Amino acid sequence: MSDDRAKLPQAPLSDNERLKRQSDYLHGTITDDLQDGLTGGFIGDNFQLIRFHGMYEQDDRDIRASRLEQKLDPKKNVMLRCRLPGGIINPEQWLGIDEFATKHTDYGSIRLTNRQTFQFHGVLKDDIKPMHQWLHKLGLDSIATAGDVNRNVLCTSNPVESALHEEAYEWAKKISEHLLPKTTAYADIWLDGEKVFTTELSAPQTKEAVDPKEPVLGQTYLPRKFKTAVVIPPHNDVDIHANDLNFVAIGENGKLIGFNVLVGGGLSMEHGNTTTFPTIAHDFGFVRLENVLKVAEAVVTTQRDWGNRSNRKNAKTRYTIVRVGLQTFIEEVENRVGVKFEPVRPYEFTGRGDRIGWVQGEDKRWHLTLFIENGRILDFPNRPLKTGMREIAKIHKGDFRLTANQNVIVAGVAASQKKKIEEIARAHGLIDDGVTPLREQSMACVSLPTCPLAMAEAERFLPEFTDRLDAIMAKYGVADETIVTRITGCPNGCGRAMLAEIGLVGKAVGRYNLHLGGNRIGTRIPRLFKENISADEIVNLIDGWVKDWAENREDNECFGDFAIRSKIVKPVVDPAVDFWDESKLAG
Repeated sequence: MSDDRAKLPQAPLSDNERLKRQSDYLHGTITDDLQDGLTGGFIGDNFQLIRFHGMYEQDDRDIRASRLEQKLDPKKNVMLRCRLPGGIINPEQWLGIDEFATKHTDYGSIRLTNRQTFQFHGVLKDDIKPMHQWLHKLGLDSIATAGDVNRNVLCTSNPVESALHEEAYEWAKKISEHLLPKTTAYADIWLDGEKVFTTELSAPQTKEAVDPKEPVLGQTYLPRKFKTAVVIPPHNDVDIHANDLNFVAIGENGKLIGFNVLVGGGLSMEHGNTTTFPTIAHDFGFVRLENVLKVAEAVVTTQRDWGNRSNRKNAKTRYTIVRVGLQTFIEEVENRVGVKFEPVRPYEFTGRGDRIGWVQGEDKRWHLTLFIENGRILDFPNRPLKTGMREIAKIHKGDFRLTANQNVIVAGVAASQKKKIEEIARAHGLIDDGVTPLREQSMACVSLPTCPLAMAEAERFLPEFTDRLDAIMAKYGVADETIVTRITGCPNGCGRAMLAEIGLVGKAVGRYNLHLGGNRIGTRIPRLFKENISADEIVNLIDGWVKDWAENREDNECFGDFAIRSKIVKPVVDPAVDFWDESKLAG
């Protein structure tokens, strides 16, 4: 029976809902499709269903036109995204994924994402099933890293500096495993029915979890993708406002006592569609540890039951909250948990960039954060990054932490190994003392040539764009400072440009929408300054603004704050109201 409070639209369900219902809990006919050698892609519903197994079908857009001229089909392949809660991977696993990337992918690269995991790009159809089996042998999988489910759970990637960090990471793992699909489809299709712990049914936490095969997600899963993060202040390295559900760790006397819960953040939008908007998450309140899984489940099941399944553009949690009202949503979560949220506990963010270089944890072990531009680990001329990571993995006794800023931490290094690991890193270009703070804080999505949604370059464009910005920063004497700069190839927001001080959103090849006015700690959405402009125009504008900022800023004033104070742009206060129309700003 429908709930009147959900205020769901009277409209036909999207075709994705039919597809999920008919898929037999994500099995579809993928197994049969794998035997079809006539196409390198997937047909019918399977094109969408493979996403629930962590893959997207792609082709190389650099060669698409030439293949068309030769009357050849696009060179179809898949991108796989691994599930890696908190971004932790051990050296043996790293050597395993390095070997697969080298031998069985078109590009040979390991791509670190800003969701603390890695992607393989360019996997041909014959290698797809062996790839899943390869990952399984390594103790890895790609369950629920795409599709209408809870995605890879982020956790502040600071190395183990305290017991608090270790506890928070364990909760990230628990949340991830509790919210995973429980269907056996992954094991049945890719592992020939071999059990994986993730497909074991776990006891639901609330009475609203009722489906016998999918107690939390249900037969038709979620209306849209759902992102969850655990963050340990004062570092907002996971960008909590980019996620549907966030747990902010609160400690007392060095021990974790619970979390503040924030719900309904997200950065995607659609060009020109004013019913879509990026926004920051809402504070729901504080929960104690014994209620964490209950709250996670209740938020997910409320969104499952109340989310818009007719219009996928308005199907994410933030739109549900706007439609039903924040208080109504909070009350429903409380009802499902059987506990009221306590008042928000105070916390503060001071930054969100990774601390490049060595830091020491409380266990006296050392942790080395390596800057990986755009997250692409490959052997480049004079920078054999992939070889360097492989050589470190061969001798490293700790683990690796993939960060939400596309970097990697060599964690748990004994003092006796520190010199050797640094030598390897420097010899292979993994440490470069010449990298500027601005470059360290930059980020871009993959975009062209692989992503079918990309409208403009991002990853391949960012290095040269950053070169030009670095020159501007040096010209005005602020080269030692940073401006959080991000580029995303389309408005879906994978590069998290909608939480940047300067954010570029792809509009067409060589042209971008320019957004300004986010802040350094990631708590404000930037406003559109100018639409559909070239890189040269953007650089010329930034040159004048940086000059003004360098000369007229207040003490420790970040560029985004300056852009608002100096009235270059007006702030985005309530994105649902004023993101597209600044005239609706209150007052």
